[in-house]
Amino acid sequence: MKLLSTVIAACRHFSSKTSSRYPKGTRNNKKKIKVDDPKTSERTRIKWTDEQSRVLDAISSGKSVFITGSAGTGKTLFLQHIIRRLKKLHHRSRVFVTASTGLAACAIKGQTLHSFAGIGLGEDDRQTLLLKVISNRWAYRRWTKVRALVIDESSMVDGEILDTLEFIARVVRGGEERDSENKVWGGIQLVVSGDFFQLPPIVKRENQKEFAFEADCWDSSFDMQVELKRVFRQSEANLVKLLQNVRRGEVDREDLDLLKKFCTEAEPDSSAVQLYPRNQDVNRVNKKKMEDLKKPTYIYHAHDSGEDPWLGQLNQGIAPDELPLCEGARVMLCKNLSRTLVNGATGTVTKFWYDDVAVSDMWKTEERPRVPMVRFDSGPEVLIRPEAWEIVEGGKVVATRKQLPLILAWALSIHKCQGMTLDSLHTNLSRAFGFGMVYVALSRVRTLAGLHLSGFKPSKIKAHPKVLEFYQRLSQKQDKGGEDGGVCEDRRGSSDVAFVSNKTTGKDDDINSSLIFRCKPNSSLVSWCNSITKSRERGVTTS
Repeated sequence: MKLLSTVIAACRHFSSKTSSRYPKGTRNNKKKIKVDDPKTSERTRIKWTDEQSRVLDAISSGKSVFITGSAGTGKTLFLQHIIRRLKKLHHRSRVFVTASTGLAACAIKGQTLHSFAGIGLGEDDRQTLLLKVISNRWAYRRWTKVRALVIDESSMVDGEILDTLEFIARVVRGGEERDSENKVWGGIQLVVSGDFFQLPPIVKRENQKEFAFEADCWDSSFDMQVELKRVFRQSEANLVKLLQNVRRGEVDREDLDLLKKFCTEAEPDSSAVQLYPRNQDVNRVNKKKMEDLKKPTYIYHAHDSGEDPWLGQLNQGIAPDELPLCEGARVMLCKNLSRTLVNGATGTVTKFWYDDVAVSDMWKTEERPRVPMVRFDSGPEVLIRPEAWEIVEGGKVVATRKQLPLILAWALSIHKCQGMTLDSLHTNLSRAFGFGMVYVALSRVRTLAGLHLSGFKPSKIKAHPKVLEFYQRLSQKQDKGGEDGGVCEDRRGSSDVAFVSNKTTGKDDDINSSLIFRCKPNSSLVSWCNSITKSRERGVTTS
């Protein structure tokens, strides 16, 4: 392993093809443009809870942290604050923000975990994926440059991928920094967020480490694991109790009676967003509702800028590539505009206004472009202008989508509503499938008055046994750390950190040493990787 690290460092030093854009000592020192959206900045000081304050203190001291908690505990807002703090600690170019899905990544101005890592779909063995990273100078540069890595929506990351990425981080960074190969994640500060009771990863094969916490490197990756307990989205005690029990799949008779109370077979009110588990149902309902209005339709096309592969990720975000609107259309904000008009706020299009300045750079049409006026259910009537969604890599904006911050809101998929707060929803629970889907749907609503159900089946409420066991262990450790502190014992700084399974550090992971010596110090790293691949194909072995 040390030999591999030395060769990687030598190749990076001598290779002209894979060297940094700026020669050593001549790097451009111009200040980078600030990319933080001023609308999301904290205008008033937020009073964090005790457990959140402990997490912030740990992060400020360079510790790696896993943050979990039920829906509505403020994980997204807290993570955004953590990202800003990390950028002050390490410099914005050294902090990489990622998420398991394109939808979640766009919401936090990040990129998908797979695109950051440079592993494509990540379906090959770890040695092949390591060579793929090394042969991609941009992916290699990201791994050597990163000081802090943020991973959101970790519930949809499987354990196999997490172990592979930890292995890649250790090996690649071991070739660049002294002793990094002996550190978990090559010394990267890790901040991971997610709720494993929500939507799980897609299982591709049997005997797969389904959840991230099953990874061999999981416990040694974090100095602190904390579950946020205080719920902010809901305030009604019986609703909070119901959702916590549904989350764990342990509803009692009182919970079932409460759910049945809100079941109805009547046509849902138009103000209630209908949640469906499948996109086909969402598209069918929205299309029919638009047609029934029989009004002139304006179609707004997104304006994208940037380069591949980032442009492809924009299509995975919540801002639609094409948005049809007409008077009377039910719409939902898909971005925060103010403290009262937030992601998930619903309303109705009342009219269209000419607005040359706002859209002149987006929609080049023969007619003067128009933008919609929306009367929100909360009262205000607002002219909706285009907004921008950015993908940021190491402090640099690499792709941007401009579009109206609206989506049609008669119907919405359960997957797409993760992270949203809804005032009124309707869902048919009999159509739910898989662990956590009922919980994700129900936990979007703010109050019981806004909950409308149909087709209720208690058997649909279920939590994965592995997830239940994980949170039981976490709760026991959290209780030891303090009644409200929620801090697990230090793993990376203790003797326990020495434990990493053979799948992470075993000899099977090492690149064949005889193949490494076939690379000359001044040859490109890409050529070196190709020589290894060709030698493997010829079946080269060592004694």
